[in-house]
Amino acid sequence: MSTSPAAEPSPPAAPARPWALLAELTHACPLHCGYCSNPLELTRRSRELTTGQWADVMRQAGELGVVHTHLSGGEPLLRRDLAEIVTAAEAAGIYTQLVTSGVGLDRARLGALVRAGLKSVQLSVQHADPRASDRIAGRRSFAEKERATEVVRAAGLPLGLNVVLHRGNLDALDAIVELGVAWGVDRIELANVQFYGWGLLNRAALLPTREQLAGARDAVERWRERLTAGPELVWVVPDYFDGVAKPCMGGWGAVSLTVTPDGTVLPCPAAAALPDLDPPNVRDHPLGWIWDHSTAFTRYRGTDWMPDPCRGCDRRDDDFGGCRCQAYALTGDATRTDPACRLSPDHGLIRALADGSADATAPIRRRAPGRRESVASRV
Repeated sequence: MSTSPAAEPSPPAAPARPWALLAELTHACPLHCGYCSNPLELTRRSRELTTGQWADVMRQAGELGVVHTHLSGGEPLLRRDLAEIVTAAEAAGIYTQLVTSGVGLDRARLGALVRAGLKSVQLSVQHADPRASDRIAGRRSFAEKERATEVVRAAGLPLGLNVVLHRGNLDALDAIVELGVAWGVDRIELANVQFYGWGLLNRAALLPTREQLAGARDAVERWRERLTAGPELVWVVPDYFDGVAKPCMGGWGAVSLTVTPDGTVLPCPAAAALPDLDPPNVRDHPLGWIWDHSTAFTRYRGTDWMPDPCRGCDRRDDDFGGCRCQAYALTGDATRTDPACRLSPDHGLIRALADGSADATAPIRRRAPGRRESVASRV
């Protein structure tokens, strides 16, 4: 009796191609926001990728499938070669959005960027009140933001406003939306603070109260009903209060990648904090190999790595177990279910923080201009 030969096992499916790139061009920044998600140890200017290296990153990213990039930092305007980097992204077929504090964005600088191919601008604002905004930003900057808005609108570029929400400005949400309307922006992203980098260091001072969040959420719904013709309001839900884990970057190594100032490539901006990740660098490996084969990108891709309760949860393909960086920050183990999920065995950690660790009197620690050590000030 003959038998058919056993079928060869199918090779694993190739990962989907990324469509988004966060290009962190520099960690240098004129602002000193206490919620910044950049790492505590910032990359020195001398270690940043060169113009040619960033141009090659854009070329490789376009070949890999990337169609959109945020040119971010720090403050990307501090790169004198920013227009050349925009030109390289344009040549690679990548839509470019400048993510900026607005400091240094005048008509001449924006004109050069538009000629290079820049498509849109996202401007950060810390508060609707100029003095409060300057205090949160760590320097006078509100007037420059206002002038930058006028320059962008005059150039006809789409303009988004990004506001990181925390204990110090949530009560001003109505005024913040009114500001965006008055400035004629197309989109207002109301992003509740994420606790990574400096934000994690200053968590006690930044955590809002449940009452603040409830009031802000209600305000957003009222404005959405009122602003039928725009601007678009985006509410980025807080991690610590809803009992639901958010999808981490649309899935680990699934849709986006981050290239840091020194060329390190990460599945998400905060992943450098994870131990033993051994993230690759574009100086050593091409982006295609990094995306398809590096341990940093394959370790938490898909669902096979998941422990219980994620492994048996019907939401595992929607939330991907939540944020690996948050799981590590709270439990010391990046493989555990994100404690933000109410089903996590560690959810009590989140509840304790949300209900008991906010401290309006806590000092905000920031990196001092031109120095490596931290200083304390009050928001």
